[in-house]
Amino acid sequence: MSLLRDAWRHTPTHHKVWALAAPMILSNLSVPLVALVDSTVVGHLPHAHQLAAVAVGSTLYMLLLGVLGFLRMGTTGFAAQAAGRADGGALRQVLLQGLGLASGLALLLGLLAVPFSGFALHLMAPSAELDALTREFFHIRLLGLPAALANYALVGWFLGTQNARAPLAILLGTNLANIALALWFVLGLDWGVAGAARAAVIAEWSGVLIGLALTRGALRRHPGRIDWPALRLWRNWRPLLAVNRDIFIRSLALQLVFFLLTVQGTRLGDATVAANALLLNGLLVTAYALDGLAHAVEALCGHAIGARDRLTLRRSLLVAGGWSLIASLAFALFFAIGGDLFINMQSDIAEVREVAHHYLPYLALLPLVAVWSYLLDGLFIGATRAREMRDAMLVAVVLSLPLGWGLQFLGNHGLWLAFLAFMALRGISLGIQAWRLKRNDAWFAGAHG
Repeated sequence: MSLLRDAWRHTPTHHKVWALAAPMILSNLSVPLVALVDSTVVGHLPHAHQLAAVAVGSTLYMLLLGVLGFLRMGTTGFAAQAAGRADGGALRQVLLQGLGLASGLALLLGLLAVPFSGFALHLMAPSAELDALTREFFHIRLLGLPAALANYALVGWFLGTQNARAPLAILLGTNLANIALALWFVLGLDWGVAGAARAAVIAEWSGVLIGLALTRGALRRHPGRIDWPALRLWRNWRPLLAVNRDIFIRSLALQLVFFLLTVQGTRLGDATVAANALLLNGLLVTAYALDGLAHAVEALCGHAIGARDRLTLRRSLLVAGGWSLIASLAFALFFAIGGDLFINMQSDIAEVREVAHHYLPYLALLPLVAVWSYLLDGLFIGATRAREMRDAMLVAVVLSLPLGWGLQFLGNHGLWLAFLAFMALRGISLGIQAWRLKRNDAWFAGAHG
């Protein structure tokens, strides 16, 4: 208790946490705001399958991006530790490696995406109208895939240098452009579902231009030279690729859960998958807001580990954890009281509203259950402890999948109960891994440099 009291009373740590978290919360909230605007714009078109097409198409696209989320996470951890060592050359190496991986993976994933979407839609067995619109939306979105992956690397690198303003500029620029273009293309030009996809593609490429422009000033603040011959050596890629491999497996397992959630919801009908999408937008708002605090944990804890500063590591984690709990309580209260308004704002389709209102209690519980996994993810990413993150995620998936299978007889209720159990198991598994590392005094053993 005295350690907690010491951390919470340390005003400079609160300032450091919020100096990073506040801009990231603002920029992160623009991401689900795009989904909300897309749902709201398309949700006021006449047919449920139009809203469902955007929901399913976005899920397939975000599945691809989510699997490659290691581009941001891995880059953040290594950049944070390089900044902690005041190694400007290593920072440049991490940036180039991140952008190089983004380019190569975009090419590979683009070749696999079209057959993947066909297989996924076959599993979902959607209606003919939903199938056609989903394919159109998804294929257009693929044009923005290289830009989206480059943005992952850029945002991760800036976060590692404890520069939250650049990610704010990238994400706000990208997502505000997306919102403005979606309104224009869908409502003004009457391009329908395809208009929402085109808006997203243009916005993603604009974000890359903003990020690349901002790297010049950031590099001036971290002087150093890149060792070009070192980039050709395998040993200088191995740590980044090893961490990214483990985060890839972890992300693949996470996206599998969301994919199965969409598959099962689609089998329950167009109205159900559309209603679940509206509810999951609430989870997106919560996750991206709480991720702002998790990003602060990544940067501050990674920096502390790079500098081997145990006191700062403990204070940063406890202060960010306290604020994360407070924020999750606020979100739970908001969805419990204002959930009906949240749903009605997104769609005026009576059937979709009715289904969504029925399952609102699950959304109100989610912030309190999920907050712990977000916070601990930040700690493990900053420490570049990807293997432990991977193992914790696999345990959560392996335990929750049989539960989901067994609860199918409850329909959509079973789906949401299994999802809540999965989110709880994520936090518990990560907590056990964190306790083991602390018991063995192993947090600093994983620092690369």
